[in-house]
Amino acid sequence: MSEAAARLSRLAREAGVEGLVHISGIGADPNSPSPYISARGKGEKVVQAAFPNAILIRPAVMFGPDDTFLTTLVKLVRMLPVYPMFGRGETKMQPVYVEDVAEAVTRLVANTGESQPCYELAAHKSSPMKNFFRRWLVTSELGRGSCRCHFSFGKPWASVAEHLPGAPLTRHQIALMQHDNVASPNLPGLPQLSITATAMAAVLSKIESFSGRA
Repeated sequence: MSEAAARLSRLAREAGVEGLVHISGIGADPNSPSPYISARGKGEKVVQAAFPNAILIRPAVMFGPDDTFLTTLVKLVRMLPVYPMFGRGETKMQPVYVEDVAEAVTRLVANTGESQPCYELAAHKSSPMKNFFRRWLVTSELGRGSCRCHFSFGKPWASVAEHLPGAPLTRHQIALMQHDNVASPNLPGLPQLSITATAMAAVLSKIESFSGRA
């Protein structure tokens, strides 16, 4: 992943491209023991080395139709009698709508004024993952419960699940769930780009349609 990012940014610079926006993710860390998270961090570094004026975009977990967050959650809840709540569901999240991220990138690319080197895009406020789960169950009217599971249980389960059709759960997702996915208050985000974060409830029906709901 980092090799591709380095090559792309280098070619963009050599071609005389004036602006480059690199999409990474909140929590990117080149020193993380997770290959997925460390690859994000290394990608940021090689992009900035090859293209010093590049703008980094770090979205929170993104949601939208056919995503890997809510769509996966919906599928798992419909598949299992009880949903496994890894890490007691205490991991804090600020999911952001994918189209809000796309709009942010568009504005930054078209911007002729001064921009910041890094933006973290997220919803208005953070909430524990268990709250998102309960909120969705109430909205969808599904009578499902949850059970608390340690992350050590989720890793071997995910290593099998990620090879199933549709990959209902992956080890990358388990790794991300072990850390709060919250935007830094010290970095600009959607408000600084004059974008109002879209509420999850506003697109939930579209997400459910992708999960196979009649």
